Amino acid sequence: MDLTPETFKYLAAAIAIGLGTIGPAIGIGIAASKAFEAMGRNPEESGNIRTNMILAFALAEALGIFAFVVSILLIFVV
Repeated sequence: MDLTPETFKYLAAAIAIGLGTIGPAIGIGIAASKAFEAMGRNPEESGNIRTNMILAFALAEALGIFAFVVSILLIFVV
């Protein structure tokens, strides 16, 4: 096994995308769980809850996209 700087660059990119997507995935799961629970308890407010849930999903997913961009930069720029 050849441990060149190129190897460590790919390893850093893999760790960046792996750790950078775990957080948003967990956040989206918790947000969806709580939103469905709230819709079950208060069905007449499900429209407002759904809107806020979609906004929270978009913000959490932006973190995953940011981690993807960082990993791409690590591969091609550094």
